[in-house]
Amino acid sequence: MKRVVITGLGVVSSIGIGKDEFWSNLIKGKSGISKIESFDTTGYPTQYGGEIKNFKSEEFINRRKVKSLGRASQLSIAAAKLALQDSHTEIKEIKNRNFGVCVGTTMGETQLMEEMDSTWIKSGEDKVKFSLVYSFPTNIISANLALELKVNGDNFMMPTACAAGNYCIGYGADIIRSSKETNIVLAGGTDAFSKVAYTGFNRLYAMAPEKCQPFDKNRKGMLLGEGAAILVLESLDSALQRKANIYAEILGYGLSCDAHHMTQPLEEGIAKCMLKAMNEAGIGAGDVDYISAHGTGTPQNDKIEVAALKKVFGKRYKKIPVSSIKSMLGHTMGAAAAMEAIACCLVLKEGILPPTINYEIPDPECDIDCVPNKARKQKVNIVLNNSYAFGGNNACLVLRKYNV
Repeated sequence: MKRVVITGLGVVSSIGIGKDEFWSNLIKGKSGISKIESFDTTGYPTQYGGEIKNFKSEEFINRRKVKSLGRASQLSIAAAKLALQDSHTEIKEIKNRNFGVCVGTTMGETQLMEEMDSTWIKSGEDKVKFSLVYSFPTNIISANLALELKVNGDNFMMPTACAAGNYCIGYGADIIRSSKETNIVLAGGTDAFSKVAYTGFNRLYAMAPEKCQPFDKNRKGMLLGEGAAILVLESLDSALQRKANIYAEILGYGLSCDAHHMTQPLEEGIAKCMLKAMNEAGIGAGDVDYISAHGTGTPQNDKIEVAALKKVFGKRYKKIPVSSIKSMLGHTMGAAAAMEAIACCLVLKEGILPPTINYEIPDPECDIDCVPNKARKQKVNIVLNNSYAFGGNNACLVLRKYNV
């Protein structure tokens, strides 16, 4: 079995574009939440989210090509190029090597679907641009990424919603381990702001008025975010051969489905997923030094996640730091788990834990060490990245500090 490592990090988020700005603001506890400007929120019960204000697609993609791409594709291409740059891999080198692509999403190119529907309603079916018909299906995101980078290897799109990033990183590692040819995979997730997503989460009464407060007693819900996160996964032999910078090693991952309810998580399913990941990684409950929580800030989700942690870690659950970066970013849907995986890589590299901001009043039912409000220096060797999605789709990822 090949050992698989992470050698490049690319992120586009509301708190930073590129891993350095992202990490700097993350450990400062900076909030990326602001009033939404991309569409009119009049009449909605909430007006805030993790919207990216300063993204300029033309800095990453030819201006002529931008017009044919949805925002989720634009974000993922930018994140991929940043990840390749971080891994010191020239895009022109890709043609001569076997690269794979594995990207996840919740909504796909919903903005393009909205544009098509709006045109249809206002002007009639015959006025809908033909290009829109083939530009919004979910699979087009990974296809656009491959087309832009000339990647002709394995290509997968994982629409497993808010757990998609971990699905893709885990499966990307599987591709490398099982393939005689593919040694590098671009894996991660992407989602863009849309009226459909914003309306949907508001109708579920899952949104907080102004701020996300994971594990706080008075938490009122999540806030929607957007962005993309792509990681360069690579066989250890390939990374060592080209003397790449190694952020972390992928030890294992676990998947499970609650088969319980479309929106309500299940303690047993979450616990099962964590245990599967740890078993595949060959570690025990005593080996985990830090947990990146799913931590949406909704009353039920946080409570059940903590209950699952107690089931898996027993009395040790209070001693393991568990933080939620969604307190700063909002919930970036298909990009969330991948952004959290990038944060985990930097935790391993830098020895600093990102905080859970907006934490004010402890909740007896969420009595964990959530690294409240302020980053903390701590040596970390093994991290667990948790992600859960609608439909009960759970994915947990185990990363370790690279050791020779």
